[in-house]
Amino acid sequence: MLAAMPRSTRRSALLGLLVLSLAACAPAPIYKTTAQSTPALPGTVMAAPHLYQGKDVVWAGRILGVDNFRDHSEIQIQAYPSDSSQRPILKRQPNTRFVAVLPGFVEPLDYPVGTPITVAGRFVGTRVYPAGEVRLILPLVSVAQAHRWTAQEMDAGHTHFQFGIGAGVGF
Repeated sequence: MLAAMPRSTRRSALLGLLVLSLAACAPAPIYKTTAQSTPALPGTVMAAPHLYQGKDVVWAGRILGVDNFRDHSEIQIQAYPSDSSQRPILKRQPNTRFVAVLPGFVEPLDYPVGTPITVAGRFVGTRVYPAGEVRLILPLVSVAQAHRWTAQEMDAGHTHFQFGIGAGVGF
């Protein structure tokens, strides 16, 4: 059947199949955006927080710590840009920190330091946090949903194809 097609059509068909197969490997976003959503990252929001008050956000990063209070918990997160699946891209330059506010008690063992995470919620303002002798002003997100990424999920859809020329010696 392919032999009956003109050469340019065959190339186009094969290229199309390649693109579709690569696109099928990438997981879909886990959270839907809304009309109230902003694509702005935490650092952008911090430059003009009044412009983003009440906007929905989907931010990703790596957990830095958990603090529990009487009626809520706060997870401090180092923000990273996210990919099309909303996973943090940990190889990229971090953005800034932000604080995810969750109702009730959060078990710190369920949210260990270093775990990649994506949260969806509403930007509700800023707060000053001590960091040693420095005081940081961090954005606060009232979290509606949170997803902790496993190593397998972080790796899903990433190709491991490598090409190289060289020699090696094994012992």
